Amino acid sequence: MICRVCDSTRLEPVLDLGRQPWCNHFLLPVEVGREPTYPLTLVYCHDCHTTQLDYTVAKETMFGNHTYLSGITKSLDAHFKEIADEARRRFFPDGSHSVLDVGSNDGTQLKHFQRLGWDVLGVESSRTTAEIANKAGVPTLNEFFNQDLAHRLNRRFDVINAAGVFFHLEELHSVTDGIRLALREDGVFVVQFLYMPNIVKNGAFDQIYHEHLLYYTLQTIQTLLRRHHLELFDAYLSPIHGGSMIAFVGHPGRHEISARLRDQERNEDREGVNQIGWYQDFAVRVAEMKVENLAYLNSAVEAGKRVFGLGAPVKGNTLLNYFGVTTREIQCLVERNVLRRGLFAPGSHIPVVIEDELPEPPDIYYVLAWNFRREILERYRPLMDAGVELYFPVIPQET
Repeated sequence: MICRVCDSTRLEPVLDLGRQPWCNHFLLPVEVGREPTYPLTLVYCHDCHTTQLDYTVAKETMFGNHTYLSGITKSLDAHFKEIADEARRRFFPDGSHSVLDVGSNDGTQLKHFQRLGWDVLGVESSRTTAEIANKAGVPTLNEFFNQDLAHRLNRRFDVINAAGVFFHLEELHSVTDGIRLALREDGVFVVQFLYMPNIVKNGAFDQIYHEHLLYYTLQTIQTLLRRHHLELFDAYLSPIHGGSMIAFVGHPGRHEISARLRDQERNEDREGVNQIGWYQDFAVRVAEMKVENLAYLNSAVEAGKRVFGLGAPVKGNTLLNYFGVTTREIQCLVERNVLRRGLFAPGSHIPVVIEDELPEPPDIYYVLAWNFRREILERYRPLMDAGVELYFPVIPQET
């Protein structure tokens, strides 16, 4: 393969998580055991230093229809409100403006811009979630965003938002060109992405899965943006999803480069996060986590404890399948998203149970949705006081 960002052929594997099913394909009963598997290997580019997957599951398979809903989680909804308020306060404090959300899911982010009186448009590839957004009054196109769609829209926006999608892109360069075309001269592209240094620091290897094709640092995302004549001018680290970078991009020379961006760039250099050794050390730690977690789960089983997974997040399937966990260790995954009722986790074949329909709690909740740790600890405090243990396989560092 060639590098997804710079077209280099100097790529080296740094973390092999084995063959795994597409982790967002929660299974109907008739599909259990029939799901295909694909290589899940992280590689490092020696030229632009971007870490990325070396195999692509077709975007039509992964994003044509899925069951993820961004509006389910209270803390994510609050984060989206902050983003809308910040965009207005910092860049467009007066009047009504326009915003395009790329990968808009169920419209949760755009609802907060609607509250501000803005003209909104979502582009969402998943048919189910696009229908949910439109029924909620959020104008949403059920399409893949790319350069062709930008030409067909034939309009420009004050703000373009991409929350948790810019590292998904099979058509990476077409999408980035489309964003440049659709962004007004003084407009701001707000790109929110999992920050690879935090993935490594947290030991959050479960955030590596087939939908996430690229893993950015500030240096590597700037390599991509510069190739498409866009300029990163500010960024800060948010605790959402265990550590996401909120980055602000514009046309070159239109916005002043912030001091905090320069500070973060220098910090990346000091920590060596763009060097291959950083990822080789990470791979050693991931192997150690497998040993530690299996020892914990096996001891719980031997003690006769009932263990349920808390949440059925997509990333949880990477963890379960790499560890080799099945219903022997975890009896079910307890989920609030009703779109996953009656489904089974791919690979592990653990059944999903809706939280409100659970007869009684387990002895242990093995928390797969660890990125919402604070919200979970608050929500489940009464159960913890009653003796239910919450075990976090990943504990995110404070950001």
